[in-house]
Amino acid sequence: MEIELLFQKSNVKVEDMPQIQECSSKIIVVKYGGSAMIDEELKKNVIEDVVSLKNAGFKPIIVHGGGKEINKWVNKLGIKNTFVNGLRVTDAQTMEIAEMVLSKLNKQLVKISEGMGVKAVGISGKDGGTIKVIKRYVNDLDIGYVGKITKVDTTLMMTLMDNDFIPIISPIGLDEQFQEYNINADDVACAVATAVKAEKLVFLTDIEGVCRDPKDSSTLISELTVPEARKFLDSGNAGGGMLPKLINCIDAVENGVSRVHILDGRIQHSLLLEFFTNKNIGTMILNC
Repeated sequence: MEIELLFQKSNVKVEDMPQIQECSSKIIVVKYGGSAMIDEELKKNVIEDVVSLKNAGFKPIIVHGGGKEINKWVNKLGIKNTFVNGLRVTDAQTMEIAEMVLSKLNKQLVKISEGMGVKAVGISGKDGGTIKVIKRYVNDLDIGYVGKITKVDTTLMMTLMDNDFIPIISPIGLDEQFQEYNINADDVACAVATAVKAEKLVFLTDIEGVCRDPKDSSTLISELTVPEARKFLDSGNAGGGMLPKLINCIDAVENGVSRVHILDGRIQHSLLLEFFTNKNIGTMILNC
């Protein structure tokens, strides 16, 4: 669907859209998770936005999570969900469930993309040796099959994009002994964006963005430089899931990603609104 038609559909005026600059060589990485992955209409809207960005000349990569769906299936099987510092404790049975759920979600996203007329390929970090990991510990605590990324090989992703495919990546990696590990999807998105030298990295979340007061959406901060983001971290106001996400954002910018966006994935067509209008949909973090 043309961008103008999408704007009409989402009640956004085309005149709100600044001139789209030449962007045929720019890679964007979209980390997709949260409510937008379990709401079918939002899921369609997100993929629609990614397709429109591709049609506008960008080269998109999608990295997806699946925590809410994994929680559902773990609970169905009577297994206790346990988290340490936001990371899922992953025993062998949970690892098997996680990989099955992530594979299912991955292929659903491929199906939606193909249905919108673009070519997409779903992979995990296992494919082509794309993501190598070591076992991750939290304060020396063994949390099971949770991986810490040591290397991202961009060969497969670049080959897919060069042949007009959208890579859709699930957060599973292998260690040197070829053991599968579950990886935090935010970490994967950050590592992938850095490795491919992405122009933009976008985190679609279940919150409005970075707020000075996490309980008050009217305190949304539309733009942060890296020093400002570090100062905000030091203030202690970046609680909950925002703390590791903001650390990832800073890391990505400092490692060559031009800009990082934290957007509310519950807003229809938030990607297009952020990229192509003057409306402040979320928080942008840039180097300065």
